[in-house]
Amino acid sequence: MLKDKLFSATKSLSRFTAQTFACTALIFFSVWGGMELWFAYSEKGAPYVTTDRAVVYEMLEAVDVSSEDVVYDLGSGDGRIPIAAAKKYGARGVGVEIDSSLVVRSRARAEEVGVASQVEFRRQDLFNTDLSDATVVTLYLFRDMNIRLRPKLLRQLDPGDRIVSHDFGMGRWEPDRVIDGGPDKTGRATLYVWTVPEKIPQRLLQIPEDLQE
Repeated sequence: MLKDKLFSATKSLSRFTAQTFACTALIFFSVWGGMELWFAYSEKGAPYVTTDRAVVYEMLEAVDVSSEDVVYDLGSGDGRIPIAAAKKYGARGVGVEIDSSLVVRSRARAEEVGVASQVEFRRQDLFNTDLSDATVVTLYLFRDMNIRLRPKLLRQLDPGDRIVSHDFGMGRWEPDRVIDGGPDKTGRATLYVWTVPEKIPQRLLQIPEDLQE
């Protein structure tokens, strides 16, 4: 009888210990995963989420990309937008990405599809990138990042240059067009298109401290 009770108690303790360990491990990995995501977000300014390939072509069509264009993709991820611009439209593409592993992957992909001579991938902070030779800029960044970029875009791009953003606007700078980009991971993609004007309103060169507009 006593032996049965001891066996039962030991079994219960073992089960409790295993459950406690599992819960502790789950909490640890959840916290660690959250920390990893936070660090990635802190460095990049936006999480890495790929644009569906169909939406890539919708973005490039929305700004009439041609072989005369130089397309800069800020936060270029795996390089699919500059590569598509080069392969389908004959444009020159420049991808700017802070994650060195994605830069390596992008360069390898460009070699694989035969457009390495038309595209360049830079491991660089997009806020430190000179955009003066771009004729088209593509974005898939959060709205606050777009607002912070707005003065740089307006100062460094020439009148008539085009910008297209996937899903996020640019605050008080109203887009010239808003386009349904078709189905994507979030449901349906919304594309915002701007053309840099001849005269730039001073208010668009200012960034509110709270990024609220």
